[in-house]
Amino acid sequence: MNAAARSLESGAIVRRVAILIEYPTVNGGENSILAMLKYLLDVGSAKSGFEFCVLGPSAGTMAERIGELGLPVVDLNLFDSEGARLPREQAIPQLQEAIEKSGADLIHGNSLAMGRLLGAAARQDSRLVTTSHLRDIMKLSRAAISDLNANRRLVAVSDATLRFHEGQWLDSSIGVVIHNGIDAGDFVANDSSRTRIRQELGIPEDAVVLLTVGQIGLRKGLDTLADVGQRLARERSEIHWLLAGERFSQKFESVEYEANVLKKFSSCEPALRLHRLGYRRDIPELMRASDMLVHAARQEPLGRVLLEAAASGLAIVATDVGGTAEILAHRESALLVPADSPTATTDAISILIDDVAFRNQLASAARCRIRSDFSIETSAVALANIWRSVLSKTTADQITAADVSTVDRT
Repeated sequence: MNAAARSLESGAIVRRVAILIEYPTVNGGENSILAMLKYLLDVGSAKSGFEFCVLGPSAGTMAERIGELGLPVVDLNLFDSEGARLPREQAIPQLQEAIEKSGADLIHGNSLAMGRLLGAAARQDSRLVTTSHLRDIMKLSRAAISDLNANRRLVAVSDATLRFHEGQWLDSSIGVVIHNGIDAGDFVANDSSRTRIRQELGIPEDAVVLLTVGQIGLRKGLDTLADVGQRLARERSEIHWLLAGERFSQKFESVEYEANVLKKFSSCEPALRLHRLGYRRDIPELMRASDMLVHAARQEPLGRVLLEAAASGLAIVATDVGGTAEILAHRESALLVPADSPTATTDAISILIDDVAFRNQLASAARCRIRSDFSIETSAVALANIWRSVLSKTTADQITAADVSTVDRT
């Protein structure tokens, strides 16, 4: 029996939504869906009308975070023993089996790749009700777009993301924008965090601390930041750069890319020292210990880390790409620079190092912007409304089909 047939004592119907995830790790997209789920769980099934489960790896950081929310995980591994993604003819039957076990009324993919897989599965089984997030801006084949278009709804994290994919023939009638939201209260660290983190890392209280957070990969522009580090080291001293994040790709080019970035940063010592931190769960504390966030992404649908930094009251230097300008305004709430421009990025960092009052002004404006326009409540309610609308239309279509069938039989 699926969730559509269950009801609470109050008589409210509760529908089950399964969230489809691909990786066992936690990055921006995973943090965003976890925050939405937490909000809807706090609201309660009686009010939201939903209960949840997750389809994905049953071990790893993501599974741990899901467990903290008290949600069940239906184990689904879409990779082979060598770490390669399963071919579609193997992945879809495993997905269908996991969906059947979940008893879900609706399955929501948390990434573009999962949206593709769900769309392909939905074409094979028209009973599946699927939606998905679009969290990437990338060129896609016509086949990929066709897969995505087989979903009932596609939720883009920014106007820039939706416009880009509509330019690749994504069906505009199923696309909707819901900006990522955060609970700003989760990113207000106490004053002692600054001292604790700096003592942990051996950083003097009066040193300038830059922070970069994100997955280690070419799209995040860390090679540009290594060039920036070298420029800063020639002009200044006592700068510490915190790099929080992991490299998940085991491809040779990815390993080599990281090695070259770290080699460049090592040449900056002793004027500038890089602290390679790996994965951290204390991002609010790291932000409290830093003087600014530096984000050099070459493409950014809507950077969650920018929302977190703004909520933390941290000044931001970021590349003006993708949906970033939907969050921040140049010289009003951040300094926005072109991608792949070490000179412009270095100049922006230097301005904020030298002008503390301006730095604080930008940070304050960014925090006000995030608190007013990017709340987790707004994002979670909007996503729940999408699911509710899709399920209502599906039920109406089923009733209509049943009526037609009855007429045909008579």
